Amino acid sequence: MDTTITQALTATDRCDRCNAQAYVRVVLPAGTDLLFCAHHWSAYEEALRPQAAEVVDETHRLTEPAPADA
Repeated sequence: MDTTITQALTATDRCDRCNAQAYVRVVLPAGTDLLFCAHHWSAYEEALRPQAAEVVDETHRLTEPAPADA
């Protein structure tokens, strides 16, 4: 049984290619992960998705409206 819990991405997670904020985490079968901004994920998704054990894609956060102040 796999007990891995993938953490949500935060503003401190940076793209491995360009150091922009990461919105995608690709977990490889060996357990290592790669972080990508939306731009670089778009560029590498086709090649990486078949090799990934898990993909955490939070790019929807780029288009969601900011929460209103209470």
